[in-house]
Amino acid sequence: MKNTAIIVAGGSGSRMGADLPKQFLRIEGKPVFLYSIDAFLQAYNDMRIILVMPSTYADLAQSILEEFGYPSSIEIVVGGETRFHSVKNGLGMVSEDSLIFIHDAVRCLASPALIRRCGDAAAKAGSAIPVIPVRDSIRKKDEASSCSVVVPRDGLYIVQTPQVFVGGVILKAFELPYDAGFTDEASVLDASGQHVNLVEGEEGNTKITFPDDLAFAAWKLSLRKES
Repeated sequence: MKNTAIIVAGGSGSRMGADLPKQFLRIEGKPVFLYSIDAFLQAYNDMRIILVMPSTYADLAQSILEEFGYPSSIEIVVGGETRFHSVKNGLGMVSEDSLIFIHDAVRCLASPALIRRCGDAAAKAGSAIPVIPVRDSIRKKDEASSCSVVVPRDGLYIVQTPQVFVGGVILKAFELPYDAGFTDEASVLDASGQHVNLVEGEEGNTKITFPDDLAFAAWKLSLRKES
């Protein structure tokens, strides 16, 4: 199967309080989304990259790719109104005989080893999403009564990306009409009646949302350089 990564960078980054969306913020002079591309290019030497960007930032993304000398084969697709629509635009560029990796551009700490682990599992089972166990105590609040109860955390997991699928599996699922409950690609697969296969994620595979997350990512990347 052909390896194709759809790297989704559609967020506005409003919670970062920055002038640019968070995918364009820089760590040691390099935009965040480029670190995500690096991980996929390192994981597989035949990886096709499709970058999904907001229409207003597509030209900026292209100029950055050229500035940093990335392959001209990287394709930029304009995103949609929601993540579902953005991913669907990316999926419109792939075929059923592809192994499709769908990744948040701002999860710039995902390792090549994690990407390969997810790819190997999906090639066998049809799908693979990385997860880590919930370690904190969880409570659920009843808005009507203002009371809360403990939610047992056994069997609860935090979902990460890349979420990987055999092309025919995820393309079929995305034929469904949009639903507000689609929070990620695995939730679309669930709605289509297909099984979602879980694999071990990485504790450090965090999503950059707030300024402190950017500082953490810079620190982690510096440690990798030293090792």
